Amino acid sequence: MASQVLLRAYDEQLRTEAEMARAGEVDRDGPLWRGIFDHGGFVSYRDLDGIEGDALDDLIARTVVHYRDETDVDSFEWKSRGHDLPADLGERLVAHGFEAEPVETVMVGEASLLAVDVDLDDTPAGPVVVRRLLPGPDAEADLTRMLEAQESIFGTGRGPSVASSLAELESGGSEFWVAEVGERVVCAGRLTPVEGTDFAGIWGGSTLPELRGRGIYRALVAARARSAVERGIRYINSDCTDMSRPILERSGLAAITTTTPYVWTRQSGA
Repeated sequence: MASQVLLRAYDEQLRTEAEMARAGEVDRDGPLWRGIFDHGGFVSYRDLDGIEGDALDDLIARTVVHYRDETDVDSFEWKSRGHDLPADLGERLVAHGFEAEPVETVMVGEASLLAVDVDLDDTPAGPVVVRRLLPGPDAEADLTRMLEAQESIFGTGRGPSVASSLAELESGGSEFWVAEVGERVVCAGRLTPVEGTDFAGIWGGSTLPELRGRGIYRALVAARARSAVERGIRYINSDCTDMSRPILERSGLAAITTTTPYVWTRQSGA
């Protein structure tokens, strides 16, 4: 499938409303959708309606003022994409106090391409078990271990809380999957179907450094893809690092653009 077709589907189905689906509060300013989530603020848009130059600086400044003065979030993210215009958007965001996080590649493709069998070898500490977390008496402890493992790898401090993840698990908004060796979570991630679209996102999934290269990430992706196919979901999307991109490409997903999160953080006393 041509990457331009996938990019069009991504832009039309996964930006603006889809990115605000789990926000506690949402408001609008021109092309921007500004949300408040459990972990902070988030800015989404389909495109910037041709806004550039001084008008773009004004829009960015208003957005900073909104989050700084009208909310109590510690930080918010303006998620840009590599095909967004104007080309100097990133420079203007930095000039307004944002910091660019590492660039990731946006991958999209047919869920069925990822739903394959993956053989896992035992580790020195024991076998790897891939399982879906389910609501119940152990759910909070399981999610705590999962989120601690992810924070140890990604280290952004902006991940979801245990409470919000538990609520999402119990509501069925996302599926939470882990790969474990004994009681230790070595890889974890979510499958998040996007209501009203053909998509589900796979998020997280980086493996603890000492256990990489064993197919654990690929097995966790495959398990989530099988679940997506069973739910009638056509496309999988993922923002991936340079480590996971080759795995997803070998499975048939296409790199359609890049994404750079620009993050504004409240200063002490601000």
